[in-house]
Amino acid sequence: MKLKVVVHEAEEGGFWAEVPAIPGCATQGDTFEELLANLYEAVEACLSVDLDQIEIANNDRILEIAV
Repeated sequence: MKLKVVVHEAEEGGFWAEVPAIPGCATQGDTFEELLANLYEAVEACLSVDLDQIEIANNDRILEIAV
């Protein structure tokens, strides 16, 4: 999966970034390298789903896809 990320320089120093394709997915870092590491964690967290909190009927299917 490839995602576009918008990287901003923070006024107080460092960087922050947002992922427009995933509403609410944003992170920050004091350095660009820290920002990149935090981006991977943020995207993974934004895309993870806890199936225990979703009602699933007997005839429902759960699929995992790669895009």
